[in-house]
Amino acid sequence: MRVAAELAGSEAALGTDVVPRPASRLRAGPLAWAAGALALAALILSPVVSLSLTAAGGSSEVWPHLLAHVLPQATLTTAVLLGGVGLLVVMLGVGSAWLVSAYEFRGRRLLEIGLLLPLAVPTYIVAFAYLDLLHPIGPVQTALRDALGVARPKDLLLPEIRSLPGCILLLGFVLYPYVYLPTRALFLMQAGTLIEAARILGRSPMAVFFHVALPLARPAIALGTSLALMETLNDIGAAEFLGVRTLTVQVYATWINRSDLPGAAQIALVMLAMVLLLLAAERWGRRGRGYSGTAQRQRGMSRHRLSGASVLAALCLGTLPIAIGFLIPAAYLVHSAIARVTRLGFPRGVIAEAGNTLLYAGLATLLAAICGFLVAAGPRLVARRFGQGLIRIAALGYALPGAILAIGLLGPLALADASLSRVTTALFGVAPAIIGVGAGGALVVAYLVRFLAVGVGACEAGLSKVPASLGEAGRMLGRGPVGTLMRVHLPMTWPALLSGALLVFVDCVKELPATLLLRPLNVETLATHLYGEAVRGTYEDGAVAALLIVVVGLIPVALLLRFGSPERAPMGG
Repeated sequence: MRVAAELAGSEAALGTDVVPRPASRLRAGPLAWAAGALALAALILSPVVSLSLTAAGGSSEVWPHLLAHVLPQATLTTAVLLGGVGLLVVMLGVGSAWLVSAYEFRGRRLLEIGLLLPLAVPTYIVAFAYLDLLHPIGPVQTALRDALGVARPKDLLLPEIRSLPGCILLLGFVLYPYVYLPTRALFLMQAGTLIEAARILGRSPMAVFFHVALPLARPAIALGTSLALMETLNDIGAAEFLGVRTLTVQVYATWINRSDLPGAAQIALVMLAMVLLLLAAERWGRRGRGYSGTAQRQRGMSRHRLSGASVLAALCLGTLPIAIGFLIPAAYLVHSAIARVTRLGFPRGVIAEAGNTLLYAGLATLLAAICGFLVAAGPRLVARRFGQGLIRIAALGYALPGAILAIGLLGPLALADASLSRVTTALFGVAPAIIGVGAGGALVVAYLVRFLAVGVGACEAGLSKVPASLGEAGRMLGRGPVGTLMRVHLPMTWPALLSGALLVFVDCVKELPATLLLRPLNVETLATHLYGEAVRGTYEDGAVAALLIVVVGLIPVALLLRFGSPERAPMGG
C-alpha cells in the first residue's frame, strides 16, 4: 500500500529534487542478477555439453555395436512413430478446431470444452488403461467373446494394442489438443472478412477451409504439431507398455538394464539430433506465414448453423477424440480404483508416494517460480539483449526430453556435489550427498531445467501488461531496479506467476522419464509406482496412483477454461 501511495503521488514527486542512491547500490542488484543469470544459463546448457563428453568417453566398441544392432531399428521405429502421431494430431486437432469454430450446433460449447480434457491424462496412463481394457482376457474382449459365443481367446483374433500402430493411435488421441488449442485460437481471432469474402465469391465450405483458413493457420499447426512430437519423443511409459522400442526406451534400457552410461549417452545424442530437426521443421512450417490485422477491432468468423442429421454427425465426430483420449481411460481408472479400495483398502504405499511427489514437485515449482520471475524480469534490470538472450536459453530446457536431460545432468551434478561435499567437510566435517546421483536434489534440478520455460513464459506474459511508466515512476521515487521490481512489478504480476507455477507443478507430477532415471534410491513417486505396476501387469493396483495423477492434470485444463479462451480477448489490435 505504501508503494502504491508513493506511485499515486509520483507526478508531484517528479517535480522535486530526488537524491539519487549511490551508483554502487544501484548497480549491485543488476550485477547480482547478471551473475545469477550466467550461472543459470550454464546449468541449462550443461546437459548438452556433458552428454557429448559422456558419449565421447565410451568404449570404441560400443558405437559400432549401437550402429549395427540398436540405432537403425530404434531410429526407424521412432521416425515412424513421430510421422504417424504427427499426421493423426494434425487431422484431429485441425478438424476439431474447425468444427467448433466454423459451425454452430447444439452441444458445440460442451465439445469446445471437452476437447481439452485429454491434456489432463499423461500418455503412459492412457496406455496403462487400454492395456488392461483390451487385453485378451480383459473386459472388452471377454464381453465380445460372450456376445459372439466364442469360448477361447485365441479363437477371436483382434488387432493387438501392443504394437506400433496401437501406440500411434493412442498417442495421437491424447496429444491432439496441442494442435487444437493454437489452431482454434487462430481460427477465432483471424479476420472474419476473409472467410466471408470467400463465401460471397461462391466458394464451397471445403474450399474455404483448404484455400483460406488452413493456409492462415499453418503457423499454429506447425507450433502445435512440434509440441506434440516433442511429447512423443519424451514418452517412455506408453512406448514401453505397448512394446515399441523407441530411442527413449533404448536409452533407459541401455543405462539401467545394461549399466552402459556412455552407450545411453550416444543414443541420447541421436535423440537430440531429432529434437533439432523437429525445431527446424517447426520454424520451416511457420516461415513467411502469419496474419496481421489492422488496429481496429475485427469481426470474428461467423458460424454456419447446422440442423437435422448434421448436428448428430458433428456431435459424433467431436465426441470421438474426447471419448478415446479421456472419457474411456478416466472411467476405467475410477472403476478400477473403487474396486481396489473396496476389496483391499487404500494402498498404503500410495500415501508415501504422493508425499514424495508433492515434495519434489513442490520444491521444483518454488525454484521455477522464483527463477522464472527473475529471468522474465531480466530485460528490465540489465541490457535488453542480454535479458532476452537468457529467456531464449531458459526455453532450451523444455526442448530436451527427460531421458536426454537426465543423462546430461549426471556429470555436472556429480561435479557440483563433490565440490559441495569438500566445502561442507572443511567447514562442518560432514559430506552430505545433496544433488548427485541418487539424491533428491538431482531430480529437483532436472525438473527445474526442464520446466523453467513454463514459468518464464507465464511471468513474461504478466510483466508485459505492466506499463513501463510505473517502473520509471518507482525509480524516480528513489527505488532501485530491484526494489522497483519487488515492490511494484511483483505484486502486479503474481496471478500470472501463480498460474505458471501451477503448470510447472503439474508437469513435474506427470514427468516420468527424468523421474525414473534420477529419483533417489528406494524412493517412489506416483508416476514411478504406476510404471512399476504396469510392468508387473498388476493394473488394478496402479489405478489409484494413476487417478491421482489425472486429478492433478485437470488443473491446467481448468486454467485454460478460466483464462485461455480466445473469445474472452478482443480480436485485432
